[in-house]
Amino acid sequence: MANAVKNTTKFLKDVSTEMKRVSWPKRKELVRYTIVVIATVAFIAVFFAIVDSGISALIRGILN
Repeated sequence: MANAVKNTTKFLKDVSTEMKRVSWPKRKELVRYTIVVIATVAFIAVFFAIVDSGISALIRGILN
């Protein structure tokens, strides 16, 4: 049990040390990345909505 606590403590210290070394993006970069992600998700959503409605129309056409 004491070994598990020691390992956990060492792990958390190592995580803290690594987090200090991380190169965090600047605000301008973060805003740009966020816009790219939102635009990509919106594009993919519209694309799949169009594909879905096309497939639905095709199936409706076949069944009627």
